[in-house]
Amino acid sequence: MRKLLLALSCLAFMAGIVVAADYTVVSYDKEKKVLTVKDKDGKEVTGKLTDKTKVMMMKKDEKVEGKVETLEKMWSSDKAVGKKVELTIEKGEITDVLVGKKK
Repeated sequence: MRKLLLALSCLAFMAGIVVAADYTVVSYDKEKKVLTVKDKDGKEVTGKLTDKTKVMMMKKDEKVEGKVETLEKMWSSDKAVGKKVELTIEKGEITDVLVGKKK
């Protein structure tokens, strides 16, 4: 019985883990703070930026902490369309963002 409970607990824990994925920017609605992206299979996904969104940017070969306001400026421009970004989206909200080139 203990083994079964342990196995179910592990399964529930693993189901709760959300992994960051690479997406391509499609559009950004500045008023609603909603980013629309495509995943590797071409499926469109949306996520909302919040004050809790953790932003990381690649500067040379290291990650540095960024600000949500910086992302909003970047994504509001037409140059953002087609750019790659690594996101974690949970329950419709963007929790983590990594922008820039990774080595």
